[in-house]
Amino acid sequence: MVAEQLAARDITSPSVLSAIGRVPRERFVPLEFLADSYADRALPIECEQTISQPYMVALMTQALELTGAESVLEIGTGSGYQTAVLAELAAKVTSVERHAELSKQADRILRSLGYKNVSPVVGDGTLGWPADAPYDRIIVTAAAAKLPAPLFAQLREGGIMVIPLGDADSQMLAAVRKVNSDPQLTELSGCRFVPLIGAQQTPG
Repeated sequence: MVAEQLAARDITSPSVLSAIGRVPRERFVPLEFLADSYADRALPIECEQTISQPYMVALMTQALELTGAESVLEIGTGSGYQTAVLAELAAKVTSVERHAELSKQADRILRSLGYKNVSPVVGDGTLGWPADAPYDRIIVTAAAAKLPAPLFAQLREGGIMVIPLGDADSQMLAAVRKVNSDPQLTELSGCRFVPLIGAQQTPG
């Protein structure tokens, strides 16, 4: 998967490729989809959510430009697969999930794999998690109709947020850097994510 689906495309970060190679994706995939664990496509999980395709996980992680010292806020724990990749590359990951059952299941898997730098919490992802703010990096694994103001407020100056923006019909993955308290947006790729739902967003 790493060589054929990621390195052969535009995933050039050695640390990201190495991290994805270390994370056993099959541990995060429902039993009925085990045969497709390393296929380059999204797969359904509980609560009508998805585990993102490996390429999208790699692209989003690469765009965060992690060095190993960062505090990361993840919005949408889901299966916990993206969380594990982040935990390989960051100092601390706070992961917010609105479905308590998904958060509990992901926490169990992550602990079984030995990750100790992840703090899973249940809450409204559109509001972020102010208790641990500010964050050096923020990653949002659901599509927002607009940039959620509370999340941008919790991003440290100079930090990067990677987020899908758009509605159900048209989404763009963006890297948003905070410069002089303003967002500077770089478009990365077209994408398709489940909608970000919460007090600051409604499905598009």
